[in-house]
Amino acid sequence: MTHLQKPSMGNDWLPADDISEALATRGFIILPDIIPEPIREELLATVKITQPTLRPAAIGRGEDEHQNQFVRRDRIAWLDPATSALNGWFAGLECLREGLNKRLFLGLWDFECHLAHYKAGAFYKRHVDAFRGRSNRRVSLVAYLNSGWSPEQGGELVLYTQPGLDDQGTVRVTPLMGTLVLFLSEDIPHEVLPVTRDRFSVAGWFRVNDTTGQRLNPAT
Repeated sequence: MTHLQKPSMGNDWLPADDISEALATRGFIILPDIIPEPIREELLATVKITQPTLRPAAIGRGEDEHQNQFVRRDRIAWLDPATSALNGWFAGLECLREGLNKRLFLGLWDFECHLAHYKAGAFYKRHVDAFRGRSNRRVSLVAYLNSGWSPEQGGELVLYTQPGLDDQGTVRVTPLMGTLVLFLSEDIPHEVLPVTRDRFSVAGWFRVNDTTGQRLNPAT
């Protein structure tokens, strides 16, 4: 687990240098207690407002999108960057997008994210966020909004940092309030272990524009 000095509050509250280096060398980074209090308050307020609109999450995209409770059982609601209540959150991620492009030349075009709620018994089996060369998602992000989490409550994020080695080469992340994780979408399989209490997070993706003919990728 990476321990970093938290940057001063502003749109640059995420340490772009450390994140870029970690993505380039290891493919992931874990940032405990990195989300500033005002941003946490924004997200927690959004949880309360958004809960009634949550719907069962699906797998696949476009014509292939469907629900499969054997794979995942979380409920989600997509978050709108135009929502003024989330100005600090999206401004920080936009600052990071620019920082990653400057340092890693990733060509990241935008950022999309949703709120995720795992009720007791919910999980998300091992998967990748993007199949190599077939998706516009390049960097995945997960932010946790859970106070007082204990190990017996489950819900850990498992990163398979050395794919093909089963349980070897894994990293487990406790979904504690303020923790943020980033990893390469095409390279790091991962899963969410079953939970025994409500678990809230924001899952997001920095994307590239991989369409042709001067067309932009559609919003989710």
